[in-house]
Amino acid sequence: MATEVKEEKVVEGSVFETVSFDERKQKTDEIVKRHVYGAMGVGLVPIPLIDFIGVTSVQVDMLSTLAQYYGVTFKKEMAKNLIGSLVGGAVPAGLGMPIASILKGIPLVGQTVGALGMSMVAGASTYAVGRVFVQHFESGGTFLSFDPGAVREYFKEEFNIGKTVAKEASAKK
Repeated sequence: MATEVKEEKVVEGSVFETVSFDERKQKTDEIVKRHVYGAMGVGLVPIPLIDFIGVTSVQVDMLSTLAQYYGVTFKKEMAKNLIGSLVGGAVPAGLGMPIASILKGIPLVGQTVGALGMSMVAGASTYAVGRVFVQHFESGGTFLSFDPGAVREYFKEEFNIGKTVAKEASAKK
């Protein structure tokens, strides 16, 4: 017996009907920025690969928050898979987190370089994931209609912007 997949819909009375674009942009910028800071903090965890798992958790939480804001049905496993496809498919950007995480296994220098590198890559990738999904939700998209391949170039552009955002965020601390 085949299981029918039903398309998700943005719920009535959603943010589109009650909040202006400028207000939505301000709110989503706050959500993304808060999660960028969280991802950067997790990126400093000195244990290789635990930081990588933690950053993914921060990104999943960000997508949950954005989905709730936009009235989109959230599915945790689907969000994890989409993040993996999006970040992993944006090579070399996708390689940054695992490499920075693994560097932490090298005593002293590797730990310092790995922690700082992982923190920056975590912030930049979280920024890019957030911006890509904000754009997708703004256009009425859902998790089921998201196509990582179609937004790969936009992700790379936002990742580059995210590196600057992460650098500025680390300078403020």
